[in-house]
Parts: sequence; structure tokens; C-alpha cells
Amino acid sequence: MSGRTVVVLGGGIVGLACAYEALERGWRAIVIDAGPIGGQASSAAAGMLAPYSENGEAPDAFFRFCRRSFALYPAWVRDIEETSRRRVGFVRSGSLQVARREADRLPLQGRLRWQTDQGARLEWVEAEALPRLEPALAPGQAGALYCPEEAHVQARLLVQALAEAVRRRGGRLVPSAGRLLTLERSGESGGGVRVEYANAGTFVGDRLCCCLGSWSEELESRIGLRLPVHPIRGQICAYAPRPVELRHIVFSPLAYWVPKPDGSLVCGASEDEAGFDRSVTPAGIGRLARAGGRMLPGLQGAAPSRSWAGLRPATLDGRPLIGAVPGRDGLYLACGHYRNGILLSPATAAAFGRWLDDEEGSGGEGSVSGGGPHADMAAFRPDRFGAGAHARGEGAAL
Repeated sequence: MSGRTVVVLGGGIVGLACAYEALERGWRAIVIDAGPIGGQASSAAAGMLAPYSENGEAPDAFFRFCRRSFALYPAWVRDIEETSRRRVGFVRSGSLQVARREADRLPLQGRLRWQTDQGARLEWVEAEALPRLEPALAPGQAGALYCPEEAHVQARLLVQALAEAVRRRGGRLVPSAGRLLTLERSGESGGGVRVEYANAGTFVGDRLCCCLGSWSEELESRIGLRLPVHPIRGQICAYAPRPVELRHIVFSPLAYWVPKPDGSLVCGASEDEAGFDRSVTPAGIGRLARAGGRMLPGLQGAAPSRSWAGLRPATLDGRPLIGAVPGRDGLYLACGHYRNGILLSPATAAAFGRWLDDEEGSGGEGSVSGGGPHADMAAFRPDRFGAGAHARGEGAAL
């Protein structure tokens, strides 16, 4: 055990996952959030684990990262459930990407070809066979791309279980910390970091992992990097009890639907740019309700029993910012996961854990560039958008 401490800023699923990984590798961990632990995008997510359906138009680094994280999920969930003694609603339901008309077939069949070449288990379901596979769908669809492997979790339960697992492993959770006041070097712990929050006071650690989601841009002037992360509001609704039984996650050009083990049916997501406004709008939820009536006859006339919105942290190129900050020894970023925070948490945390191990072995900064052991993470370098305020002479605290 190193006996050293990782301070994690941000108590969403990515921050909790990184803290849990650090604890598993013998570090101490403190997770600090300005508000409730898991109170932002993580708990608001639909919880889909769909690396084939939702991500990528080519077998690039992001697609490979999504697949790698998805492969980690079953063992990761089992460990969290055993440690926390809580269930997270993991269901390997499979998924259908439905083509509503002939024009929708071509892109889906193109995806089938290149993803099959990458080893994915996918198949095309012709229109006449679709009612046998998913009877709840409206007739007249043009076919669907079927992925038997894709899955989903109940995001709120997963975040709660992961927070409990962090506690049981000896980690400290600090909710409702308020505004971040200070972020600076500290000599008190051998060249570590010191953070101060308005409501929670001061914390000192040896390593700092920043997982602030949609609020990551606030760090620009403090660490000297450009961090173009902005919030995208995702509105979601649920029917409980569900008026229609689905066997799979169903994606369409209009919306998606996820049948949850608690008996509800989650429908999402209406997306727009509204700054940090998390309010739900009649127009956003109305679009989802109308889509449900068109795709699933059992939803015609049904009103959602609940609706909510979350702020998804999007970057300019759609890829997260993950890795060590060059020139800032011991400082890491793990943010900008957009709509893939739930899916990518295991692989993000595993990468962070490897960097911690590298530091223990070499005493140096973990690298994501070149041809070293972390070259697979180079596409997510946190410095890829260039220098921020610090390089322009405006000052930075770290």
C-alpha cells in the first residue's frame, strides 16, 4: 500500500470510479463534490451500455475505447455489487437499431459490415422477421440491426452502489462542498496538492484527479489548458408501470426506449443547448411522447409518469479528456464523456489506475503519448486543444 492520497474533484460516476480504482490499488481517496454525490449527469442517465449502437462511424480510437470499457463491465459490476452489497440493475438485454424506412437501411448495414469486421456479434433482421423478435414495435418498419450483447444498468442505483463501495473500501466522500476557492501546490505532503472549498474547508493530497463534467472549463485558468467542455441538456422521461413490454433496448431515428428491471420504461433523449439549465420543457418531453406513439403502439395516449434532465459534458471533438496534464506532475483529468460517462467509467478508471502504478514504479508523470504502454489513450490527451489562460500570462494556481 502506498499510503498516499488521491483527491478527486467531482462525485459523478467517473470520479467515483477513479476513486474506487485508486483504493483498489492501495491509495487513499477523497471525493469532493460541490453538490450531492452523483447528483448531476450520472444519476440522470438512461444507463445504456451500447458501444455498437451509440458510438462511432468507423473503428477509431474512441470506438475501441468504448468496446474495451464494455468488456470490463460484467466483472466491474460484480465487484461493485459484492463490495457495496447493493444491486445495480445490470441487464444484458440486447438492442435493436430500427430502420423506419428504406433510407435508414443503408447507414445501418454499413455499420453492420465494419463492426462485424471488428469482431462484433451483429446481424440484420429483415422487416418480416422483426415482429417475432420485438412484438411491441409498430408494423411497417424496414428492418433492424440486432446486437445481442448490448446491455444497460440503472444509473442511479449504480452511482449509489459505487459511492457505497468507495466508503466500504475506506474512501471519504465530501458532498455539498460549495464553490472551489483554491487549487494549488502543497508542500505539506511531499509536493502534493491543496484544494479549498467554500463549505467544506481544505483538503491536501498527493495526486489530483479532476472529474468535473460540464463544469470542467472552470479549471482552465487554474491549470493552464484550454478545456472546451460545455453542457448539453438531455431530457428523459419514464413510464411506470410501463404500458408496453419490450424485450430489448430499441433505438430509432426518433428516440430510444429501455425497459428497466423495476418495471419502468425509460425514453430519451431530447437534446438541446440551454447552458446550465436543467429544467424540463413541454416541447422536449412532448417530442419523446410523440415518438413513442409512432414506434410503439402500446404507448399511444400514455403519459410519462416522470421526466427529468441532465447536463451532458460535451467536448469540441466529441471525445473525452483523459490523462495526465503535461507539466503538472500528479494532476489528471477525466472529463468530457458526453453521453458515454456510464459506459466509459470502467476503462477510464483502469487507465487512471495504471498511471498511478506507473508513478509508484518510476516516480514520474504517466504518459499518453508516443509508443509507450498508454499510447492507446493518446486520442484523449487533455492538452489536445492547446494552452489556456496560464500560457497567456493570466496566471494559474497549479
